[in-house]
Amino acid sequence: MTRLAGKNTLITGGTSGIGLETARQFIAEGARVAVTGSSAESVARARAELGPDALVLQADAGSVADQQRLARELSEAFGGRLDAVFINAGVAEFRPLEQWDEAAVDRTLATNLKGPLFLVQALLPILANPASIVLNTSINAHIGMPNSSVYAASKAGLISLARTLSGELIGRGIRVNAVSPGPISTPLYGKLGLPAAELEKMAGAILAQIPAGRFGEPSEVAKAVVFLASDESRFTVGAELIIDGGMATL
Repeated sequence: MTRLAGKNTLITGGTSGIGLETARQFIAEGARVAVTGSSAESVARARAELGPDALVLQADAGSVADQQRLARELSEAFGGRLDAVFINAGVAEFRPLEQWDEAAVDRTLATNLKGPLFLVQALLPILANPASIVLNTSINAHIGMPNSSVYAASKAGLISLARTLSGELIGRGIRVNAVSPGPISTPLYGKLGLPAAELEKMAGAILAQIPAGRFGEPSEVAKAVVFLASDESRFTVGAELIIDGGMATL
């Protein structure tokens, strides 16, 4: 397939999980791909995985300065033209309300909401006409899952951002859409800092809420992102594609 042939693309958080699988599919569709990762280790792994044609850069998704630096590096690497962006980098931290502190709230909001906003701002001078931006949000923005208050709020903010930026940027030929995955089998769950037994209990409770009877696969989200990044979706603006196995219908 060549649905992204000739397109310069960026995937943040592209060194594992949904982001890495999306990078694979973008490359298979003919795109030139840049991905970001938060650590030197993840960047090195992604370089080995994606090969020499992919541009793999280290960046802190919650740092405004890093978003500006990233935009400069992409402008130089891609000759000042970026055609599609998948803003995927994020953190998921779950705590009871009484256990949240200011530092933890700031960390989540910086990575999941503030960073994406300032990345789009920094990329504006190099976004092509037409161009596509896809924001990775979450089904948690729609359901009242206990202990997800700050995470869900940050993702709800991203959904709102997809809608408002759609109206603001469509006149410049920039489409903004969102994907909202439900539970996906990715390394994200292993980063929650929970003991194995507690993780297993949490996974079982989540699985019971999915009518499809299973967790989703990264490829199922990546295929949706390919569609939204491609010209096949050129009349799709401000949309949210929910990929949750029916979880939000319960």
